[in-house]
Amino acid sequence: MKEIQVFKKTLKGLRKLPFDKKVELLNAFKLEIHKESPFKNEPVDCVLWLKNENVQANDYNPNTVAPPEMKLLATSIIEDGYTQPIVAWNNEDKIEVVDGFHRNRVGREIEEVKKRVQGYLPVVIINESQKDRGNRIASTIRHNRARGKHGVGAMSDIVLELKRRNWSDKKISDKLGMDQDEVLRLTQITGLAEMFKDRDFSQAWEVEKLDERIVTDNEALN
Repeated sequence: MKEIQVFKKTLKGLRKLPFDKKVELLNAFKLEIHKESPFKNEPVDCVLWLKNENVQANDYNPNTVAPPEMKLLATSIIEDGYTQPIVAWNNEDKIEVVDGFHRNRVGREIEEVKKRVQGYLPVVIINESQKDRGNRIASTIRHNRARGKHGVGAMSDIVLELKRRNWSDKKISDKLGMDQDEVLRLTQITGLAEMFKDRDFSQAWEVEKLDERIVTDNEALN
């Protein structure tokens, strides 16, 4: 096709450019193609390579990976390359991770991988409709529950935050893939502690009451 030949000539012009400039232009090409793609509503349609210093972790992910599993993930990326991009959203001048916290870590911390990808990370950007914090949290949890584990305490914090955002138990249940009993249990774990966190309890009062009860019991015996 004539269009392909024109495109190939354009790509040949990239060969003489510095590495960072080449990546920048390739990302720009991908974004323009993505705009015209019949799959433009699917984030995976457009994988961008972004500098790792511009990609930051979120502050709520409850997923935990044990050291052996983390080592296996690093080995997988060393041996197989990046086969899954990091899912993120545009947070002003930073890209914040929605899913892929540990893939992000491997790209930053494993020198062999960092050197190979020259300080870049593969990233897909979530759809505009998912950029509200509540929706981002729900997206992270869905990704985690679909394939991994997460800490119960951290998960309880997530449920409470969503409830503070006026999410009903049913909405949390539907969006996070839980039954409503699980939502209730997670609410109770942290919720009860939070309910009483500002209450002052006096041990002296409890001792005084106990003394009164002892006196009363003794009088009854006499």
